[in-house]
Amino acid sequence: MPSVILWTIRLATLCYVIALAQLIRRRPARLWWLLGCALYLAHAAAAFLIAYHWSHEIAVRETARQTQALFGLHWGGGVWFNYAFTAIWTADAFWWLLSPHTRAQRPPWLSRSIHIFLAWMFVNGAIVFPQGPTRWVAAALAVALLLLWRAALSQERR
Repeated sequence: MPSVILWTIRLATLCYVIALAQLIRRRPARLWWLLGCALYLAHAAAAFLIAYHWSHEIAVRETARQTQALFGLHWGGGVWFNYAFTAIWTADAFWWLLSPHTRAQRPPWLSRSIHIFLAWMFVNGAIVFPQGPTRWVAAALAVALLLLWRAALSQERR
């Protein structure tokens, strides 16, 4: 895989993790969230340009190949989850950029739903599907975030 595709998603993931850590610690996170989203969009554009030649059909075929290799199921429908991920993170980032006050007042269920979906996608994209060191670094970051979140919950209950 070309390095521009790999490094944009690695940096996007790092920004995402930093943003979540900041949110958990109730510190400013908007810059990290926006930067992570921008890097993710650069990753998606690079992947579609270089790997998929701007073809949805090729993206579906490649997703099906990867899913077959990992789970024994030849299914390319996961590409639609990637499209939803792109739309949701981009919409949330623009909302935070353009109207941070209204975003801060959104219902808690909406924030939780967004974070659960994005986290699920990051786990799949950074831990389940990759091979080698990327998987283990991402898994360590996920565990660190879970421990940070648990500690913050414990502190709030005191």
